[in-house]
Amino acid sequence: MDETLTLSALALGVLALLPAAKRRLELSRAKHRSLAGHSRMAKRLARWLPGYAYDDSTWFNSDGAPESVASQRRTALLHLGDEFRTRYRHSAAMTAQARTSISDLAFTGRYRVPFQYSPLLREHLQVGAFLRASEGVQVEDLDGNRFYDLTGSYGVNVLGYDAYKACMAEGARAAESLGPVLGSYHPCVLSNAERLKRISGLDEVSFHMSGTEAVMQAVRLARYHTGRKRLVRFCGAYHGWWEDVQPGPGNPLPPRETYTLQDMAERSLHVLATRRDIACVLVNPLQALHPNANAPGDSSLIDGSRRAHYDKAAYTAWLKRLREVCTARGIVLIFDEVFVGFRLAPGGAQQYFGVQADLVTYGKTLGGGLPIGVVCGKAALMKRYREDRPADLCFARGTFNAHPYVMASMSAFLDRLETPETRTLYQGLDDTWNRRAASLNAQLEAAGHPVRVANLQTIWTVLYTQPGRYHWMLQFYLRQQGLGLSWVGTGRFIFSLNYTEADFAEVARRFLAACEAMREGGWWWRDEGLTTKRIRRSVLRETLAQLAW
Repeated sequence: MDETLTLSALALGVLALLPAAKRRLELSRAKHRSLAGHSRMAKRLARWLPGYAYDDSTWFNSDGAPESVASQRRTALLHLGDEFRTRYRHSAAMTAQARTSISDLAFTGRYRVPFQYSPLLREHLQVGAFLRASEGVQVEDLDGNRFYDLTGSYGVNVLGYDAYKACMAEGARAAESLGPVLGSYHPCVLSNAERLKRISGLDEVSFHMSGTEAVMQAVRLARYHTGRKRLVRFCGAYHGWWEDVQPGPGNPLPPRETYTLQDMAERSLHVLATRRDIACVLVNPLQALHPNANAPGDSSLIDGSRRAHYDKAAYTAWLKRLREVCTARGIVLIFDEVFVGFRLAPGGAQQYFGVQADLVTYGKTLGGGLPIGVVCGKAALMKRYREDRPADLCFARGTFNAHPYVMASMSAFLDRLETPETRTLYQGLDDTWNRRAASLNAQLEAAGHPVRVANLQTIWTVLYTQPGRYHWMLQFYLRQQGLGLSWVGTGRFIFSLNYTEADFAEVARRFLAACEAMREGGWWWRDEGLTTKRIRRSVLRETLAQLAW
């Protein structure tokens, strides 16, 4: 009898656990199969991965190239290094001096290329991080070199630098009588809030000092009002560098309350539709260009297998289904438009894709050239206290929130956004930039270069049509040709909307010249045996050898 009761109790216990086990299995299947979708595993691997560097004897033929090609590459690197030292002498010298004091420069300098190549490359190629002027679509370094700007100032530069200079100057004039008075508001704050409500289609606004801070507040509000703690983000998406939304390598802490799911996947929708612990879903619309992939950078370009493709219809359908599931389940849908806000359309990604979020975060360009973060949301979600529970608060303040100079510069930006001249910049954006990308791709194909571009309007990434271990060298030849890139290299180009047809034609000409220099330097040598699989196996063997050592 006792044995029967024990077995029955055990069976009931197993049955009770089955639903939880089923939900856990469904969650695991909804995660992306790569390490990018399994942040805990990725973090463990990052701790395990050993650092090593190629010396002069292996640096130039790590892909198995013959000695003649290795010699060709060595000569090309030496010549390029000599030219950089001469042309960029003052900019590079100041950067080298600053690197000992500014940790950001030490980081970006090291991670421009795959780590195996970084030490020797830094000996030969010094890239400057200082500029002294901007005008039109160009910037100028300390040596007087002018570059067509493809950095977009990390997304800030939507309208063109001259427009932001004007906004900053106008803002300074408007706010100078009040000065740095904080806590109280400059009168333009009310106008800013009203216009942001119209743009976002939402009820209330809060101001912050950065995009990361705005996202933090949006997630806090979602958790506060739903009483749930879990956050869903999608594989590869970036939402700032704080712990809950940036799990995996780069974060000292493991994820505790964040689920990283597959973008554009039925299994992810099923998880959202069946779980009861999810407070909010974070969407970065930039992922439409490279779903389920991290932001592309040349430091991870070990074999040339970078992929990107933008399908507006498919991504729009995904966002609409996501909206439906979140509405049905009481999950807060947050659009993180810090990067794409006001770039895709005057009303941002919500207008562009035709999907209304519950909370929207803005940043970057909205400050008119000054730092800003904004949360717009439904009134019920923006409230930070409960009338019936006076000690139950969702506190968020900041000394420099709504700084008078920032608010006045924002006001100038919003004024400019409404002018006929700016509205003209937005007309036919998809057609204009898709045509430009197609034109460059046609020229690259005709010239026989193993390079193509993919784009989401003015946001571009460079793809490679053949395996190779040296594709990241292209970034330095682009700089040689007067094209200004950010530290991620060919992973991302960001054009401002004021690029004319003549400007773009010159960029294309210089891009093709850089590709030709790559070919002449021997960097695109390959034989039939050089496959992506072979390259990855080679890197794996090197890594295992370091561990054994």
